[in-house]
Amino acid sequence: MNSNKATLIGLTAVFLWSLIVALIKEVSHYFGPIGGAALIYSCASIILLFSFGWTHLKEFPLKYLIWGSLLFVAYEICLALSIGYSSNNRQAIEIGMVNYLWPTATILFSIIFNRQKANFLIFPGICLSVAGICLVLGGEAGFSFKTMLSNIQANPLSYGLALTGVFLWAAYCTLTARAANGKNGITLFFIWVSIVLWTQWIFSAEPIPNFELNSSIYLVLAAFAMGIGYGAWNIGIMHGNVTVLATASYFIPVFSSVVSALILSTQLTFSFWKGALMVCFGSLLCWMATKAKS
Repeated sequence: MNSNKATLIGLTAVFLWSLIVALIKEVSHYFGPIGGAALIYSCASIILLFSFGWTHLKEFPLKYLIWGSLLFVAYEICLALSIGYSSNNRQAIEIGMVNYLWPTATILFSIIFNRQKANFLIFPGICLSVAGICLVLGGEAGFSFKTMLSNIQANPLSYGLALTGVFLWAAYCTLTARAANGKNGITLFFIWVSIVLWTQWIFSAEPIPNFELNSSIYLVLAAFAMGIGYGAWNIGIMHGNVTVLATASYFIPVFSSVVSALILSTQLTFSFWKGALMVCFGSLLCWMATKAKS
């Protein structure tokens, strides 16, 4: 495949992933946090099967199959339910921003566990990312530990799931870099996520999904963004310009916030936008720390 075409396909994943926070929130509004997530991943699994096919289990390295499945499934459930259980639209966007600490955490894990070399930029990068999240959670008060703690205490489940997801995804990326051996288990992993979520739904008190026009549209869009987003990203990474894609991906927090604010009709403060930019540039600095010559 032509490199420019593959890069363009990869960039569509950045746009699609920017839609995910808002779409998960809308779907959970109609179908419930667990039922909505189960429907999204079930539909996305079908999209992936038809778009990218199936890989037999025997072709996967055993370590990747076991640990990749566990970490991926756990992360996706944390992501979906953290947003689904958010109390309001602004909180959903804040929780989505917490999730975008994963690039910084991934690079940190790579340094610790994969012995990735990095220069001094890693320190300001980490500090900038964490400070950005603190600014986002501080609301209009800005850097306010009291306000940040109050926001977290208002919904510790959602914020806790989001933060847990950050470290799960960092662990997944760090492990699969070594264990995948060129194989991609995304279709299989999505099916696992669907099965786990439907099992949770059976034992929950959520009602049977009621399909209407609006809810069905949001469901299809969310499944498409999830499934095609992952597929497009893999094509871009394998055949396109990785530097361009990596740089663009670090600005997903801002893209996601803009799209989410529009879809969810939510006004975000100037402090929020400053925090979002700090998260982006902090992640970018961490990435540059591993690429620049020491």
